[in-house]
Parts: sequence; structure tokens; C-alpha cells
Amino acid sequence: MRGTRHLQVVPSNRGPVIGVVVEVHDSVNAPRIVRDLTEISFRSTFQTLATEKSVSGKEPTVFSSLEEVSQRLRATGYIADSVAATTVYLAARLQKPLLLEGPAGSGKTQLAYAVADAADTVVERLQCYEGINEEKAIGKFDEPLQRLCVELKAKSVSVDWESLRTELHSQQFFGAGPLLRALQCERPCVLLIDELDKVDHAFEALLLELLSVWQLSIPKLGTVKARSIPFVVLTSNEERRIGDPLRRRSFYLRVEHPTAEREAEIVALRTPDSTHEFHAGMAGLAKALRGWSLEKPPSVSEILDLAQALKVLGSEQITPEMRDILLPLLAKTEADRRKLLLRDGFASLIYDAQQYSAEALRGNAA
Repeated sequence: MRGTRHLQVVPSNRGPVIGVVVEVHDSVNAPRIVRDLTEISFRSTFQTLATEKSVSGKEPTVFSSLEEVSQRLRATGYIADSVAATTVYLAARLQKPLLLEGPAGSGKTQLAYAVADAADTVVERLQCYEGINEEKAIGKFDEPLQRLCVELKAKSVSVDWESLRTELHSQQFFGAGPLLRALQCERPCVLLIDELDKVDHAFEALLLELLSVWQLSIPKLGTVKARSIPFVVLTSNEERRIGDPLRRRSFYLRVEHPTAEREAEIVALRTPDSTHEFHAGMAGLAKALRGWSLEKPPSVSEILDLAQALKVLGSEQITPEMRDILLPLLAKTEADRRKLLLRDGFASLIYDAQQYSAEALRGNAA
């Protein structure tokens, strides 16, 4: 008895779907229909890593003025000074990469996400690390999917092998990495290349074509030009000096830890129900901790975590008696923990924090 099995195309939100429909009959001479393969279901689903498109149907927001940049960044919770806001505005309008350098935890990565939120777009993030290669950054061909396609095509009545080879080396079979996905977005996205100082100069050279002519030359796949030009943010913690070729192509912005006055504003945005004294107290403590030459000074996000923790504990003020309770939130290495456990060490820290808090309150009042 003859039976027919239909293998159905599985819909995907990862770009255009080119599916396969296969009819299998008992008869040896019955037709087998095999079309170009991208996704096929045999109880499990083989998915391509096709271009990720923006889930929002809105048009990309263009910053029409410098004031709009400042307002939109602040609305996301990021307080940018005039220099940072102006640099972001110019980089967006002139389509220049933005190189951010400064200590870890100063808010460089957060600026990229704030720009994306302000522009109502998405972030494609390439997290750099020692030993990262071209495949991780750009992508690679999906070899198991290619083999499956060849096997199915080989069962067809006639095979145009030259056309098949071309098809196998097309974007349908290429798993795109962050760099390629950023170029293929229909709407301009934010491309975040984070901690670029962890890679070598050879990897930096890989980025030059992208940042110069907004395209990527990929072996066997060819040259892929940008559908839209992303807003590129490069960050560095200065473990290694970024090379001059990338610096020439970028606008440069130095990002330090915020002043006590500015950090009090940041805390106020996250804890609007607290008092001005509480906000200034958090900013003063942050400045005091960063002045203690700790192995791991606190980042802005860690100070925000501390502020939220104090709210949960129902406290508006840090006292020397709270040392043991708050130590896990303040000291992130054993050396820092021992330093804060020294006799009178924590009390001295609180005293310094109170002095800085008073300065922050006076600065905000002025």
C-alpha cells in the first residue's frame, strides 16, 4: 500500500525562508520533489542562522538635533554630559564609529545600549576576547546543512552541480555573526564591539573594511554590502593600545567614572522615591571606594545595585555597623575584603563617603 509523507516547512523569523517539500512514495520510480533547502523538519528542525531582522516595524529614529540626543539618552536612564551628547550626535549624523576608552565599569557599554534605546533600534554585540577569530565575528558556512542538501539533491532525477555549488556558497547556508548581521539589518542598528583591547592587531585589521566602506569580503561567499549603516561603538578598557588605523576612522570619547554630582543624578533616576541625601550618599560612597585603590573598584552599575539593596533592607543610610552585611556587595576580591575588614577601615571609608556626599549636595544645590 502506497503512503505519502509530507515534510512541512517550519516558519522562521530569521529572514526569508526557502523551504523543502518532499513527497516519499513506496514506488521506486515515483517522483521526489526537492527544492532549495534552508529549513526542514524531521521531528527536529534544522535552522539557518540567517540575517536577524529588527522585530520593530517602526522606522529608525534620526536624531534631529543635539538637544534631542540629550533628552532621549536621559529618558533611557543615561545622563550624558555635553561633550558625550555632542560626540554621539556627530557620530550618528556623519556615520562615524565611536571609540570609547576608560576604566572598566565607567559606563561605556551602557552608552551603546542607551543610544539603541534612544534610537528605537537593536544592538548587535560582538564581545571580544583573546583568541577570537573571523568565524566568531563574521560567521561561517553551515556544513551539516550543506551536506544534507547535497544528499537530497543527489536523489533528484537531474542535478546541475555547478548551480548546486553556487547555491551551497550562498547566504542561505551561511551562519551570520554579529558583524554580518549588523550590515544586513533592514533598519540601522547599533553595532557594539566590546572590549576591543582584548584582541590583537590582526583582528583590528579585519574591521577596517567594515568601518571604511561598510562591506565585508568573505571567502567563497563574496562581498556583502551593507543594507543599512550601523551606529558603531568600540569600547576599550586600555589593556592594550588600539591601533592608529582604527583611531583615524573613529571619533574618540574618554569615559571616566562620573563625578559625585552626576552619579547622584544617576542614582536618582533609578531610585526616584528616595531622598536627595540618599542619592548623594550613594555617590559619595562610590567616590570614596574608588579612592581607596581597591583591586576592583565599584562600577556605576554596582553602585545602583547597592542602592536597590538598601531600599530592600529599608535603609536610607550606610553606617559602620552595616559593614558585614554590605561587604559582599562592596568587596569583590579577597584582597579588597581584607582591606575593608581592617580595624577602623570601614568606619574611615564611611567618614570619607560622608564628606563627598556633602560636596555632592552642595554641588547640586549650586
